Amino acid sequence: MKLAIGIILYEDFTAKYLPYFLQSLKKQTWQDFELLVFDNGEKLEDSNIAVVNEYFPNVKWQGVKKNLGFARAYNFLIREAKDAGAEYFLAINPDVILEPDVLELLVKEIGGNQELGSVCPKIMQWNFAKNQKTNIIDSGGIKLKSGLRFFDVGQGEVDHGQFDNTEILGPSGAASLYRLSALEKAKEDNQYFDELMFMYKEDCDLAYRLQLAGFKSKCVANALVYHDRTAQGKGESDSKIIKARLFKSRQVKEWSFLHQQIIFIKYWHILNFAEKLNAVIYELKMIIFVLLFEQHLLKQFSELKKIKNKIKIYKKPFEF
Repeated sequence: MKLAIGIILYEDFTAKYLPYFLQSLKKQTWQDFELLVFDNGEKLEDSNIAVVNEYFPNVKWQGVKKNLGFARAYNFLIREAKDAGAEYFLAINPDVILEPDVLELLVKEIGGNQELGSVCPKIMQWNFAKNQKTNIIDSGGIKLKSGLRFFDVGQGEVDHGQFDNTEILGPSGAASLYRLSALEKAKEDNQYFDELMFMYKEDCDLAYRLQLAGFKSKCVANALVYHDRTAQGKGESDSKIIKARLFKSRQVKEWSFLHQQIIFIKYWHILNFAEKLNAVIYELKMIIFVLLFEQHLLKQFSELKKIKNKIKIYKKPFEF
């Protein structure tokens, strides 16, 4: 078994997507995989269980009747995949559908290039309410701008293939295929995803560590996945960032803001002067915006103070 697929479920929020997602898994041309499930639900009666068992009756379940967040739950599943002898781990949201050849294309791409620590499909937007696939890009992978500023390639753009050969930092968390041996080299304190990041930007952090560990990433543009994004993305420009914030929930904004502060602290010491200057400018822009429009985010500095001693300052792999 080369491939383990990990999904995280959360009560009714994910249950509505499962028939579509699981059907698309069943139709994959690559069937040499094991499905691993972590149930983040807190209810005794969970509507996800019956749906999953209908399609994959031998699935392996994990869960503690508590919402542990994405990072911690995925770390459980990655360790389970490693123990099962898998070579690759696909972290994927259940609010997606896959074209039939996605797994085959991803596994062949990463298997044919040992420099790759991760690959991702081209993720398009899926209008779940109308069950319509669109030609609007959701993510062509994550890129990094100077100053620790992450963005999704092509997000919100009509797809004409214009981003197909773009170099990326790493995959979007909606669908990320990792080489497990690469994750072992990039982990910190036995954590693959940073568990201080409950949800949001944990994929950016891991992508950056994989690059710093010497691994490349690639978006396999002919592997198509469709995603019903609940937290609207932002694109690259300041105007797109501000516009997209109108559609983000208060909780998502708080997680995203806090986790960006964690990233600043983790990697500040490895930035050169120009990168530090850009990081300061980015931080000042954020703080000015918060002071004017989103003062509730200021309390995240109190949260940051509480966890500051737990933040894992980045060390190069040979320094572990």
